[in-house]
Amino acid sequence: MSPTLLFTFIIAYFLLLLVVAYITSRNATNDSFFIGNKNSNWMLVAFGMIGTSLSGVTFVSVPGTVATNAFSYMQVVFGYFLGYIVIAYVLLPLYYRLNLTSIYNYLQQRFGFAAYKTGALFFIISRTIGATARLYLVINVMQLFILDRMGIPFFITALVILVMILLYTFEGGVKTIVYTDTLQTSFMLLGLIVCVIYIMQNLGYGFSGTMQALADKGYSTIINTDFNSKGFFLKQVIGGACITIAMTGLDQEMMQKNISVKNLKDSQKNIMSFSIIIVFVNFLFLLLGGLLYIYAEQKGLALKGDDLFPAIAVNYLPPAVAIIFIIALISALFPSADGALTALTSSFCIDILGIRRDASLSDKMQKGTRMIVHLSFTVIFMLCILVFKWIDNKSIISIILDLAGYTYGPLLGLFSFGILTKKKFPDNFNVTLVCLLSPILCYFISRYASEWLGGFQIGIELLLINGILTFLGLLIISKKNIPA
Repeated sequence: MSPTLLFTFIIAYFLLLLVVAYITSRNATNDSFFIGNKNSNWMLVAFGMIGTSLSGVTFVSVPGTVATNAFSYMQVVFGYFLGYIVIAYVLLPLYYRLNLTSIYNYLQQRFGFAAYKTGALFFIISRTIGATARLYLVINVMQLFILDRMGIPFFITALVILVMILLYTFEGGVKTIVYTDTLQTSFMLLGLIVCVIYIMQNLGYGFSGTMQALADKGYSTIINTDFNSKGFFLKQVIGGACITIAMTGLDQEMMQKNISVKNLKDSQKNIMSFSIIIVFVNFLFLLLGGLLYIYAEQKGLALKGDDLFPAIAVNYLPPAVAIIFIIALISALFPSADGALTALTSSFCIDILGIRRDASLSDKMQKGTRMIVHLSFTVIFMLCILVFKWIDNKSIISIILDLAGYTYGPLLGLFSFGILTKKKFPDNFNVTLVCLLSPILCYFISRYASEWLGGFQIGIELLLINGILTFLGLLIISKKNIPA
C-alpha cells in the first residue's frame, strides 16, 4: 500500500475536520468554548463520547492484549458500566444542581480554595499524561507504517498533528468538539466493523465459528479466578468502576461535554446510552484481536502487542480496508487529544487563573488569555509525546492504567470525602500534602505487596487504594469544630 496515498487520505480527513470546525465555531464565544453554550444535543454527546473514551489506545492496544490476557479485559469493561451508573445518578445531579462550568468548583464550594486548586492541579497532571500517552501511541503507529517510508521524522509528524488539533479547536472549543467527535466516532466504528467482517470472511468463519475458533485457542476466556493475580475478576470489576468514576466522572474533559447538555435528564440519558454501547464496542475490539492473532498465525506472521493490528491492516489487507483502517485510526486519535486540549485550557483558565471570577476582565481579554493557555498546552503536549517516544514502551494501555491509579486517586478521595461525609478541613495546603503523600504510599504498597501479602499483586485496584488513603488523610486533618 502506497504511503503517499495513505498520507493523502490523512490530509483530506484533516481538511474535512477544518470545515466542520469552521462551520461550528462561527460566532463562538467563551461560553461556546468552555461549555458549548449549555445547548449540546445529548445524542450527539453520547455518540461522540464513544470515540473520546476509546481513543487510539483501545483501537490499537486492546486487540493486542488478547494473546496474553484473552478476553479478561471485559471484566474491566463490566466495571466501567457500574461506574457510569454512579456518574449518572450521583455526580451529574450534583454538577447540575450547582450549575458548574468547571466540576472542580464543587471542591471550592465544599472545602475552600486549597482543595479546589489541588483538585484542578491533579486533573491537569492526570489528563496531560493520559492524553499525550494516547496521542503518542497513534502518532507512533502512523510514523512506523506510513511516514518513516516517506522520510518524515517523528518530531515533524508530532508537530504537524498537534498544529492540526490546535487549528480546529482554537475558536469553537466544546461547541466544535461535540460535532467533530461525532464524525470521528462514526469513522472509527466503521473501521472496526469493516476489519472484523473482512477478517472473518477471509478466515471462512461466521460469528459462531469465530467464537469456537477463539475458544479452541483459549482466547475467549473472560473470568480470572486467581485471587493473587492482577487480573482477578473482582479486582478488575472494582478497579474498572473506580477508573470510570475517576477518569470520566471526575475529569473535566469528559464532564465538560456532559454538562454542556441542556438539562440533567438528557445528560443522564446520554451517559446510560453510552455505557451500554461501550460494552458491545469493547467486545468487538477483543473479537477483532482474537481474529488478528488467528490470521497472523495462519500467515506465519510473528506479530503481537500494539504492532499487531496496524501491521496487518496496512501490509496484508486490501488497499480499501487499509485506507479505512488509517482513517479509523486517525479518528481514534483526534477525539482524545482535542477534548483534552480544550478541557485543560478550560481548567487552567477557570480553576488556576480564575478568569471567570475576575469581573475586571472583558470577554476579549478572557479570550486572549484562553488562546495563550491553549497554545501553551499544545507545546506541553509536544514535550510529553517526545518523552513517551524516548520511553518507547510496547503496551501504552498498561502505562495509562498504572498512571491513572496514581494521579486520579486523590481526586477520587477528595470528591468521595465531600459527598460521603459532612466534615470539613482547614482551608490550607495540608490538603495538597495529603494528596501528594497518598500516591507515594501507593507506590510502595504496589511495589512490595507481593512480598508482604504472600504473592498478592496490586492491579488496577490501586486507584481505589489511593482514593481510600486520600480519604483517610483528609479525615485526619478534618476538625469537628469546623461547621459543614
